Amino acid sequence: MSWNPTIEPQCPDVKSMDLIETLIVPRARDVSGFEVRRALPSPKRQMVGPFIFFDQMGPAEFLTGQGIDVRPHPHIGLATVTYLYKGEFQHRDSLGTNQMIYPGEVNWMIAGNGVTHSERTSEKTRQNPSSLLGIQTWVALPEEAEETGAAFEHHGREALPFLEGEGKQVRLIIGDAYGQKAPTKTFTEMFYADAILEAGSTLPLPDNHEDRGIYVTEGSIDVAGDVFEAGQMMVFKPGDKISVAAGPAGARLILLGGATLGGPRHIWWNFVASSKEKIDDAKAAWANGDWQHGRFKLPPDDNEEFIPLP
Repeated sequence: MSWNPTIEPQCPDVKSMDLIETLIVPRARDVSGFEVRRALPSPKRQMVGPFIFFDQMGPAEFLTGQGIDVRPHPHIGLATVTYLYKGEFQHRDSLGTNQMIYPGEVNWMIAGNGVTHSERTSEKTRQNPSSLLGIQTWVALPEEAEETGAAFEHHGREALPFLEGEGKQVRLIIGDAYGQKAPTKTFTEMFYADAILEAGSTLPLPDNHEDRGIYVTEGSIDVAGDVFEAGQMMVFKPGDKISVAAGPAGARLILLGGATLGGPRHIWWNFVASSKEKIDDAKAAWANGDWQHGRFKLPPDDNEEFIPLP
């Protein structure tokens, strides 16, 4: 989930290859009763473009009455991106947003100088068995946008650019690629897309962005003779023209990247910032717990509990 249960992110294994700048193999671990694979940050790659946190959540299966319950928690200095393949959940935040999200849609929450949100399986969905599979990422904001006000956008499937042909489907979630532009507001150049490839079909990576990566969610792909299976992320060398071919079972991919930021970011719990001082200020504000007059507020319709500062 977009809540980071560890103070210092647990980093996955990384291997280097001649044709790929970095190969990241996330370790699967259990978070709140379901499997999570964290690809970013990693020891040799904190970010791909502005993307600083990347989790595959699930697949998870829930019995009747069960689901996810991520209590209200804070963010600063980033934007969260939620995109589902299966299932649904309910997003509520301190702006007053109460938004369901379903497969093929996008929730884009800009934390800026502070926002609080929760993520839960809805009461309606808990009435039956359910499943969940999706990707959550954080986009680090440029330094000049870290103090911007919080904001939230939701866009349905029909609003996201969709390209189809020659055995492939690509839905652009954020940014610009392949001559299309998604409706989400961004602060830097980036792209983030969901691609489905039939067996043997090929897909070029966008060539108009500095940093580019691929995460294989299902199936496998071939890159210049090397095969990469589901659960791996490849980060490519800048400037190279790259095409990938789907394996015999096809593939489903997340494509991501964009312009690099002016410097590295500090990460502590759910906070991202260009300076440790900004993180220390946010820690103090959350620990203070002044929901009426302080920096952070609780979601107005989910304010009975919250995740305390570690």
